[in-house]
Amino acid sequence: MRGAEGLVPDWPAPPSVRAVFSTRGRGAHDGASAAPFDFFNLGDHVGDDPAAVAANRERLRRALGVRPIYLNQVHGSEVLALHPDLPDGARADAALTDRPGLACTVMVADCLPVLFTDLRGRAVAAAHAGWRGLAGGVLEATLKQFRALAGMQQAPAAIDNEVNEIIAWLGPCIGPRAFEVGPEVRAAFVGGDAGAAACFIAQADGKWPTCPRWRGAGWPRRAWRARTATMAAPTGAPWATRRAFSYRRDQRRLGGSGRMAACIWRV
Repeated sequence: MRGAEGLVPDWPAPPSVRAVFSTRGRGAHDGASAAPFDFFNLGDHVGDDPAAVAANRERLRRALGVRPIYLNQVHGSEVLALHPDLPDGARADAALTDRPGLACTVMVADCLPVLFTDLRGRAVAAAHAGWRGLAGGVLEATLKQFRALAGMQQAPAAIDNEVNEIIAWLGPCIGPRAFEVGPEVRAAFVGGDAGAAACFIAQADGKWPTCPRWRGAGWPRRAWRARTATMAAPTGAPWATRRAFSYRRDQRRLGGSGRMAACIWRV
């Protein structure tokens, strides 16, 4: 897809599965939102003109050819199963479905979006993986429910046989040079996984930049537990820097930030 509608992941998904990550748009022709949400903001909770958000969402729906279902994301670990009658705004940070025509959708503006499917295309899922959700197990919860929905067996031997059928796409997110965290974030990860301490670099000001050796995207080790059950094809930071909304950057400099969307669906 071109323009504001998005970046198409380069990953080994089957033909029955489609996915896209929206951009902020390159000009007014790419979206209806005015500064600081210019141009293709999809978030209805950030202070943008509701009519502009509605126009942008309708443009995305037409471009996808399916209905994106938007969540009320709260940086938690709740996973929601989508159905045709579900309205937008349900409280969750991940969604999954095995029904064609419904796009699992998460919005981001620094946080990591993760899209899931399997090599047979039996189901799809999308997770909003901010640091609180990662620490709370949103990826683990999504994978558990995905296996159940896709009909995968839960016995350890069966999981070993089927685990390589699950694939994940790790979308653009904030990088280590822009993402310093306080001691409470480090404690949230190290408390559950002592090995995560290696993912933080102490600074004299008491902040903890996350270690750049983790994909160059800055997230602690717990973010990558999914790699034991997935193949991942992440996008690169240069794309995210040029064409993405960033809450951390834009909220301070411009007084507001739009939201992008990662969508995945079955056809």
